[in-house]
Amino acid sequence: MASFSSEDQAVLQAMLRQLFQSVKEKITGAPSLECAEEILLHLEETDENFHNYEFVKYLRQHIGNTLGSMIEEEMEKCTSDQNQGEECGYDTVVQQVTKRTQESKEYKEMMHYLKNIMIAVVESMINKFEEDETRNQERQKKIQKEKSRSYRTDNCSDSDSSFNQSYKFCQGKLQLILDQLDPGQPKEVRYEALQTLCSAPPSDVLNCENWTTLCEKLTVSLSDPDPVFSDRILKFCAQTFSLSPLHMTKEVYTSLAKYLESYFLSRENHIPTLSAGVDITNPNMTRLLKKVRLLNEYQKEAPSFWIRHPEKYMEEIVESTLSLLTVKHDQSHVVSQKILDPIYFFALVDTKAVWFKKWMHAHYSRTTVLRLLEKKYKSLITTAIQQCVQYFELCKTRKAEETLGHSKHCRRLLIYKQGRKLFPIKLKNKKGLVSLVDLIVLFIQLIYYSPSCPKMTSATHAENYSPASMVTEVLWILCDQKECAVECLYNNIVIETLLQPIHNLMKGTEASPNCSETALIHIAGILARIASVEEGLILLLYGANMNSSQESSTGAHIIAQFSKKLLDEDISIFSGSQMLPVVKGAFISVCRQIYSTCEGLQVLITYNLHESIAKAWKKTSLLSERIPTPVEGSDSVSSVSQESQNIMAWGDNLLDDLLHFAATPKGLLLLQRTGAINECMTFMFNRYAKKLQVNRHKKFGYGVLVTQVASTAAGGVALKKSGFINELITELWSNLEYGRDDVRVTHPRTTPVDPIDRSCQKSFLALVNLLSYPAIYELIRNQDLPNKTEYSLREVPTCVIDIIDRLIILNSEAKIRSLFNYEQSHIFGLRLLSVICCDLDTLLLLEAQYQVSEMLLNAQEENILETSESNRDFIIDGLSVERNHVLVRINLVGGPLERILPPRILEKSDNPYPWPMFSSYPLPNCYLSDITRNAGIKQEMGPKNKNTIFCVSGAMQRSVNNDLGKLLLCLKISDKQTEWIVNCRRQFCKMMKAKPDIISGEALVELLEKFVLHLTESPSECYFPSVEYTATDANVKNESLSSVQQLGIKMTVRYGKFLNLLKDGAENDLTLVLKHCERFLKQQQTSVKSSLLYLQGNYTGHDWFVSSLFMIMLGDKEKTFQFLRQFSRLLTSAFLWLPRLHISSYLPIDTVDSGIHPVYFCSTHHIEMLLKAELPLVFSAFHMSGFAPSQICLQWITQCFWNYLDWIEICHYIATCVFLGPDYQVYICIAIFKHLQQDILQHTQTQDLQVFLKEEALHGFRVSEYFEYMEILEQNYRTVLLRDMRNIRLQST
Repeated sequence: MASFSSEDQAVLQAMLRQLFQSVKEKITGAPSLECAEEILLHLEETDENFHNYEFVKYLRQHIGNTLGSMIEEEMEKCTSDQNQGEECGYDTVVQQVTKRTQESKEYKEMMHYLKNIMIAVVESMINKFEEDETRNQERQKKIQKEKSRSYRTDNCSDSDSSFNQSYKFCQGKLQLILDQLDPGQPKEVRYEALQTLCSAPPSDVLNCENWTTLCEKLTVSLSDPDPVFSDRILKFCAQTFSLSPLHMTKEVYTSLAKYLESYFLSRENHIPTLSAGVDITNPNMTRLLKKVRLLNEYQKEAPSFWIRHPEKYMEEIVESTLSLLTVKHDQSHVVSQKILDPIYFFALVDTKAVWFKKWMHAHYSRTTVLRLLEKKYKSLITTAIQQCVQYFELCKTRKAEETLGHSKHCRRLLIYKQGRKLFPIKLKNKKGLVSLVDLIVLFIQLIYYSPSCPKMTSATHAENYSPASMVTEVLWILCDQKECAVECLYNNIVIETLLQPIHNLMKGTEASPNCSETALIHIAGILARIASVEEGLILLLYGANMNSSQESSTGAHIIAQFSKKLLDEDISIFSGSQMLPVVKGAFISVCRQIYSTCEGLQVLITYNLHESIAKAWKKTSLLSERIPTPVEGSDSVSSVSQESQNIMAWGDNLLDDLLHFAATPKGLLLLQRTGAINECMTFMFNRYAKKLQVNRHKKFGYGVLVTQVASTAAGGVALKKSGFINELITELWSNLEYGRDDVRVTHPRTTPVDPIDRSCQKSFLALVNLLSYPAIYELIRNQDLPNKTEYSLREVPTCVIDIIDRLIILNSEAKIRSLFNYEQSHIFGLRLLSVICCDLDTLLLLEAQYQVSEMLLNAQEENILETSESNRDFIIDGLSVERNHVLVRINLVGGPLERILPPRILEKSDNPYPWPMFSSYPLPNCYLSDITRNAGIKQEMGPKNKNTIFCVSGAMQRSVNNDLGKLLLCLKISDKQTEWIVNCRRQFCKMMKAKPDIISGEALVELLEKFVLHLTESPSECYFPSVEYTATDANVKNESLSSVQQLGIKMTVRYGKFLNLLKDGAENDLTLVLKHCERFLKQQQTSVKSSLLYLQGNYTGHDWFVSSLFMIMLGDKEKTFQFLRQFSRLLTSAFLWLPRLHISSYLPIDTVDSGIHPVYFCSTHHIEMLLKAELPLVFSAFHMSGFAPSQICLQWITQCFWNYLDWIEICHYIATCVFLGPDYQVYICIAIFKHLQQDILQHTQTQDLQVFLKEEALHGFRVSEYFEYMEILEQNYRTVLLRDMRNIRLQST
């Protein structure tokens, strides 16, 4: 200590002052001394400037000088120990050195030295501080005496910090203050005693033995007529609340609450009546409000720390509060005058009842509040409900004067299960009990009957405090709580109450005495929230009784009718109102929640809301064009500008409403019929670019909408015109090649571990969603690749052709050199190619235009390392493995048991990739399934058994013959048309459940031929008329097929030969069949003038159904075409045979112009509807993944499940739909999703659902195993599905 001079002490004091000055705010904000110590102990973790403080630098330097050499020696010892064979990591070395240092003599001496000098420095600072404080107090006393007569205090809730006012406060001094506070003492003495008390640390005061007496005296003094004196007492209470722990502040709070309780109960105090109101200029009222506000401020702060203390403290606070709020005046001497209760004053200082919200938020305090309400203070709930009832009665008589102070408390009670258990409530002067539903009905009626409030504009907030707005907010919150909404809101009584004024408006009567546009907007907001939840939507669509025959009277119908009348301006009561567009928008928003779901659109489709909305939008667009350009300096500039903004906002709102029709397949058809799809896509892209949410009630983004739209040709064109595809590809290229611009150079990008880097995964999935066959056909058809000789590094792709050119078909050095990350980018392209080529039409299109397989084979050839003239080895790397996988995938057709796809990853063994690579055809035999090749197809001819696909034993043979004989016998009975159809179908189902494998080969041929022949002989079963066709093979021989069809023929023959179903010459026979089909269907087509390539000429894809049927018929072209001619008359042909209705004259002209097939707008629409009802988890998984079930189902159905099911299952799919009806197409898809449910949920988590569904075959799925499940679906949904399927044709006029 001798070496520590006074100058060193002064320097160290300055360092400590700097430290304390920097952390002053953190320490003064601590609720207790213990918390302040914790803040200082953890300062290094919380203060980023910690190591810049001079005091910290001083300590670091002193430690370095004292212990530095010793630490280095210890580090060397540990290093030498490690070199001698002792394994220890870096952390272990640090722990060892730290332990040895702390145990050393030098460390202990250093700590002793630092402790002594710090004690000296701190004592010196405290002494100086006390001297300064004494001088300050003497100065303050002089100033206080001079200003005692004119003294005024600050706001009562302000609290001075006592952190810098610390001094010893003895028991004797407190007793002296108690004596000086006696009312008999002179005013100056009492002022000085109170000032001394306020200057003292509250903790010292509250810990004194006389605190209880002091508390009583302070409570009594609150009633002192001197405003200065009572305000100083409030300031002391405020300081106590701010700086003391809960067990101390609890006593102050309960004392203040008891004082207010006695104040309101005392007849001596003048409490204003409801009619007179609160006069805030009255000094007495001002002081009362200050006391209430102080109490309320503590109520809001207490929940943040009372959980750290014993429960009894919280219970005392809660009980004293509830006791205060239940105070009732004896009004026997008052006639027709209601004296204001404490709750009214709390409502004035805390309009939103924030304190009650905080108390009810945590289970810890909520349990106590609800228990006390139930056992001791239930009258508080009764009073709250009674007030709402009285206010409603006043509103009905148009004499409403009071506010709804209790509505916020009711809301919090209803949210929680224990709160709802407090109901029903018995009210005075009212028969019966008030249930939860009665209370909700009362709230709704208050919205309609409460006095008119200011118009709703963004600039005013007055409506937030109007009774209607407060009640609406309560109901909104209840809607957002599912359990609460089911119990309180989702019933017919509530819905009928919400819709009653709308009923009246449509009948031409006044909705209610005070029903305004604002009230209707509030109701629409509540209905929109109800419709956004599944349970609420079902209630609006079908009512509480889903089997009710009065479907047209349900909420959805009424809302749709009212919305249509508003759009068509068929309601005169609001004509000319400036609020009318807002009312329209609010109710259309409710309809939007309904028609953006499949089941909702089914209910509302008859109202043609899409036409009304489109008409209103076109009218608004014309108005916006006619608005005059504002002239600078003119008085009309602001009015014109406001009018323009209102019209544009209304137009955008209508476009948004139209856009949401695209959420479902059938809705997308309606949208395209309006002709506004391009504008809707532009509007969607603008919102997407601004990162705006799709809908405030929707949890997920634009993925589902984009997927639905991209599943159609017109949708793909609209997305391109909007700039969406350009933006998507630009963003992809930025992530793939350049990386993010905001990443600093000091943090280089990590080397990608996955084939597709996480930064590109979102763009990859977006492209997968986008590139369905109809869209990709419009985007690349008849377009050559750029194949430039040189590509600039700054040249960014902007379209799908560029992506194919730059990432997939890398057939030149120029393309390779243009990529910064060649391997990663090319693997991305190959992965994309692999996914989109799972759609066989897309594969054939790319092969026809760009010879994709040839490019891949050439690339594999270039990847060969010639070690000698006879030995050529493939270089195995990421690209060659990926190319090998793609080559096998695109050249080998078959289901999960019929082909083997090589993996994309290497094995951990001596031979990491045992799969043979190839650079020319044919494929190695190892990729062909041994099961199919070994099983073969044996032609076992018998009198009844016709060529089954599997070998059968003698006993089984007799059983097969017996079952087939029964089914064929059914086909010969035709006396009663309906009866034999039912019998045939029953026998077919029996065979499919028991012995499905016998329905194959020539047996299947005979069954299909005879069943379809018998059906076409019944006029009631024929959906399409008979068409005469006389062309011969010679007539069609010289006609040409598209390159896609020709490649499809080669693929079909290759698959048929692999299955031993087709023989040599089958290619020519299938070509003739397809030519006949094209001519036959052309006779039933209409002329279309469209810019869509998809609608120009014949069907753009390959006819997979005809190819499948040709294989079923074992390559017999006469049987195949004869069957197709008969089959084309049945409704089932419209859904199994897609080219059947391509630009067909049987469809409405606007449906033809849309280019959307009935399989999409009918079958997949119902698939989504049934999926939501039957497999809600799967449906939610699709929405979470931003992918629509309709797109993958359309792909499955279009190509007859080729590459997804084995051949026998494809036969069963076709036979099931032919025998049992087209609705089984929907049921089979639902059965597939049920089969895949666990896989779908898993791949939703790994965020690759669409890739899984498109690339993976349907392993383990057999149609026959789900027959019982599909029969249940038929019982529940057949009526609706078949009615919708029969309605696809143009109605006769």
